[in-house]
Amino acid sequence: MKNITTNIYAIGGFAAIAGIMFGFDIGSNSGVIGTEQYREYFHRPDAVLQGGINGALSAGCFVGALCAGFPADRYSRKFTLIGASALFIIGSLFQAVANGVPLLCVGRVINGISVGITSMVVPLYQSEVSPKEIRGRIVSVQQWSITWGIMISFWIQYGSQFIPGTAAFRIPWAVQSVPAFILVAGMWAFPHSPRWLADKGRMDEAIKVLADIHGHGDVDHPRVQIEIKEIEAAIQFDREQASHRYADIFKPGLAYRVFLGVCLQIWQQLTGMNIIMFYVVYLFEQAGIGDSQEARLVSSGVSYVVNVVMTVPAILFVDKWGRRPTMILGALGMSVFLWTVGGILSTGQWSLDPNTGKSVVYLNNPSESKGVVACIYLFVATFATTWGPLGWIYPAEIFPLRVRALAVSLSTAANWFFNWLLNFIVPILMEKIHYGLYMLFAAFNFLMALHIYISYPETKGYTLEEMDIVFQHNPRKKIDPETLQQWITEKGLQKA
Repeated sequence: MKNITTNIYAIGGFAAIAGIMFGFDIGSNSGVIGTEQYREYFHRPDAVLQGGINGALSAGCFVGALCAGFPADRYSRKFTLIGASALFIIGSLFQAVANGVPLLCVGRVINGISVGITSMVVPLYQSEVSPKEIRGRIVSVQQWSITWGIMISFWIQYGSQFIPGTAAFRIPWAVQSVPAFILVAGMWAFPHSPRWLADKGRMDEAIKVLADIHGHGDVDHPRVQIEIKEIEAAIQFDREQASHRYADIFKPGLAYRVFLGVCLQIWQQLTGMNIIMFYVVYLFEQAGIGDSQEARLVSSGVSYVVNVVMTVPAILFVDKWGRRPTMILGALGMSVFLWTVGGILSTGQWSLDPNTGKSVVYLNNPSESKGVVACIYLFVATFATTWGPLGWIYPAEIFPLRVRALAVSLSTAANWFFNWLLNFIVPILMEKIHYGLYMLFAAFNFLMALHIYISYPETKGYTLEEMDIVFQHNPRKKIDPETLQQWITEKGLQKA
């Protein structure tokens, strides 16, 4: 057991089970809302009500992420993760026994609070236990686990749709509690963040954790000694320059980093990916893709498979590609695919379906429908390889230890606020502006590529303690080795 719980991949991977929880909730709901059993039991919710039901999760996520900084600092990243997972079990059970929209929304809000906490704590924990050479890879596993959760739960729901009655949606909602049970039971065996331990003055324990995960149990291992000295010096430097830890986020230099973290998380939502994940069934229905509900569900499920498969290249190569080029090229690619979807849909004839009351488009020929599907799949693949993992990696690595939990909390809360906002208004926009919705998100993707190019420095290859100098230089230029070494010497650190 010792070898497993001190292996960096096992540590990062087990914590990422929290991502499966989030993915389960997205995947089960995305499929459920397209079934006749769900529509009949909940009295065929209109666009506004369905947006509210979906948005209940995001609202809870916003609250959870906003409040997660304090327990993560006070009680540790590890215990906060365990507590949030226990909360997810409660929310899942509420959804599974829901007898109407109010109890369903309560369950989704509770699950949202849990997901908001874990989506902030897991990347934070992963980044603090990982060596700089594979930090991006370890944090990317969080996004990969989300994609697995979405895909598995969607296909569970796909099978459940053939069960008559309310079991068609109660089973998927109950099953999503399984990863939470696993996390609550198993996380106790894994170590605390060594940086959190050091910040709390538990230096002996921090050294022991670093030795176990980076030095094969040898506290005198050169890498362990260099890393612990970096952490000690950074903590001392931070405490000497600030009397109030959380107030530091308003200081000019650090406030700019918080702004970048918040903007990055907002941009991740404005890619349009989570909207497609939530409403892909409606999207294909609107575009007249597939001649039955079952066919549309299968077409939608393929997008989840693409999401899982195409996250693998990011895990393998994100620490080689770098953060800046990955995000810039990803945003430009997604923009192209969304412009194409909007352009194809603009050529069709739009009308109201008398059976569902929803807007549908009649395209001129089957090849146009296939073009929409292809572009959606390419969009999903591009997001999975770029912005999916980078949206979690970058904010978790750019802040100093004294405010890292709070700053990541604020960034993640911004993500979930926009997630809630979009989930509420997108069903309405799909009915009002039709193909213009995809062109709107295409424009957002172009703007985010421009913002990354202008403002975001490259963080690949630097330790968490070296981020101060990274943000003191032109973001479009790499720091030369001499400047970096001079800064390290001035702070009393050593180069790992």
